[in-house]
Amino acid sequence: MRETIHIYHTNDLHSHLENWPTIHQFLSNKRKTHKNNDPCLVMDIGDHLDRSNVFTEGTLGKGNVELLNKACYDYVTIGNNEGITLSHEDLHALYTDAKFDVIVSNFTDLHGDIPQWLLPYKIHETPSGVRIGIVAVTADFGIYYENLGWHIQHPINRLKEICEEIKDQVDILVCMSHLGMTLDDRMTEEIPQIDVILGAHTHHFFKEGKLFHQTLQAAAGKLGVYIGHVMIEYDHAANKVISKAATLYPIDELEKPSNDAEQIAQWEEIGKQRLAYTVFQNPVLLTKDWFHPSSMSYFFGEALVAFTAADCAMFPAGIFLTDLNKGPITAYDLHAVLPHPINPCIVSITGTELLEVIELSKNEKWPRLEVKGLGFRGKYLGAMQFHQLVVQEDGEVYVNGELLEVDKTYSLATLDMFTFGYFFPSFKWATKKYFMPEFIRDVVKWYGQQQELKK
Repeated sequence: MRETIHIYHTNDLHSHLENWPTIHQFLSNKRKTHKNNDPCLVMDIGDHLDRSNVFTEGTLGKGNVELLNKACYDYVTIGNNEGITLSHEDLHALYTDAKFDVIVSNFTDLHGDIPQWLLPYKIHETPSGVRIGIVAVTADFGIYYENLGWHIQHPINRLKEICEEIKDQVDILVCMSHLGMTLDDRMTEEIPQIDVILGAHTHHFFKEGKLFHQTLQAAAGKLGVYIGHVMIEYDHAANKVISKAATLYPIDELEKPSNDAEQIAQWEEIGKQRLAYTVFQNPVLLTKDWFHPSSMSYFFGEALVAFTAADCAMFPAGIFLTDLNKGPITAYDLHAVLPHPINPCIVSITGTELLEVIELSKNEKWPRLEVKGLGFRGKYLGAMQFHQLVVQEDGEVYVNGELLEVDKTYSLATLDMFTFGYFFPSFKWATKKYFMPEFIRDVVKWYGQQQELKK
């Protein structure tokens, strides 16, 4: 006897819910097609939520879980957007009402205990008795997780342990991997018993899968533009997998439900209503300017230095998506200005290194650079803004009113997106302090409230 096991998968949706009604309808139809025939599983490989979306922000991700419930997902793993953009308490509560299993093989709390809301693996048995071992790993954003009270084990090493533990209990081994292409390739080399890797994180896609060694890799890009489909043919007489194949369904080639726009508008309205409460009173209109200093950038600089108690601050003007009106500011208003899942941080650098940072920030290409990823959700990076740091016409630099000393160590408040070294290489190795779970919009909220208390 032979049977084909069907796995449908999504990844890195990042709360782009404009595609979700179509995804839901497609998966529902496929389930009906397979109901009395071959086994069918539906999985999400992480970063389904993104707090730049108002619905996700308003529900702190629980709305995304409800969408996965209604679409009858079977198994889900977490990406960095689930793992490090929610507080410890909010992530712990995220899946309380989930009707699917959350699987992460390399995730514990700081005591090494596995949280009650997840499983390190699952053995799924089909009606005919085929045992599918499902494991999952998420990317190691070590210090971020540690600051939030979680611990990420080395993904490949931990996966080896799990696969060794369950190898005699399974007929097929499937890994949901939110690690990215490079580590997926390494996984196939070091853990050859894995039959299928469902990939994510680096937003890659394979139209017909990628057979690397004996492992089939499948991935569906980003933002719901594809739905992935893996077919595993199993021979019961031979007790082995005899074929594996993968394909993608482009979302723009699928039929949209008739109430598509209505559903999307409803989710947005839910988010707006949840964020309609006032967070502080703004005494003056604050206007943005992506390419020059502005009242908004000055206010944010004041807020960032006050919140972090740093010597000075640096940030790009492109983070401000709208003006901040005079009067009552709601959580929705603040989210509209700063939707980015970006944390504030302090980088400790010498005066010499700070001078280098100032020179790098003068790159003429940066202001109109369209940044993708790193938590940035704006259009252009914008001109770099400094606060409590002044470069005079004669070239002398003053930090908080005092002449810069090349051998002195300074604390520079900035955005965590800069600490990966892409823009400022010295930041990658510098001593850093991350403020978590606060986003930069929380800094503005805190400062606005502090200013009210002073009145």
